[in-house]
Amino acid sequence: MIKIAQTEADIQRCIPAMLALRPHLTAEKALEQIVFMQKNDRYVVAYVDNSDRNPAETVAPAAIGYRYMNLLFSGKTLYIDDLSTLPDQRGNGYASQLLDFVIDEARKAGCSVVTLDSGHNPQRYDAHRLYLNKRFNIVSHHFALKL
Repeated sequence: MIKIAQTEADIQRCIPAMLALRPHLTAEKALEQIVFMQKNDRYVVAYVDNSDRNPAETVAPAAIGYRYMNLLFSGKTLYIDDLSTLPDQRGNGYASQLLDFVIDEARKAGCSVVTLDSGHNPQRYDAHRLYLNKRFNIVSHHFALKL
């Protein structure tokens, strides 16, 4: 089952999965940043909740963070910031379920596109295959200037 993280306890369940993708953060910094983004940037976290099958499960095996934006070039857009599965839970279809959920949410919200950025390195190739299988296209290069 996919749920939206609405409380700090829900977010805490997602932190280990998020840190698998964002290891430069501490759990405390990730929680602080997620709460800030929820309040200020229309950031939403959804997660896989298997507690109905395993009540002792307190950590989400996978989570996705996304936001709604309006852009001149694409109109109403759902942008995926983060999609991550715990390493020992990969291969169970959780990322696919989360993508399907978010794509459905985007349709319901009247978005014209769902977008994401993904790094260029061999560790991301499985993710790239998933995105291509979900009919995402590689449409641009993403440039960044560190300040």
